[in-house]
Amino acid sequence: MRWIKGLILAIILLVVLLVGILFAVNNQQTIALNLIWVELPPITLSVWLLATLTFGVILGMLAMMGVYVRLKARLARSERHNKQQRKELDRLRTQEFKELA
Repeated sequence: MRWIKGLILAIILLVVLLVGILFAVNNQQTIALNLIWVELPPITLSVWLLATLTFGVILGMLAMMGVYVRLKARLARSERHNKQQRKELDRLRTQEFKELA
């Protein structure tokens, strides 16, 4: 079963790589990007698009980092609380057995 998962992952990666190569080959026009305050050098369209995609992914990851850290802290707090409750429950169970004996 594990080798099937690895094979499927390898096929998917190969397809993504081939699509990326086709994308780069079909977008060879050079474009000089003019941002209002600076003009960037002419580079192929595929490079500009992949650079903006990468920039967007990194920016999205940074934007979600706060949510991730907050959820991790909440999980740690909940796990500590759960551990304390289990200790209290175990203590009460042993106390109950001592009272019955």
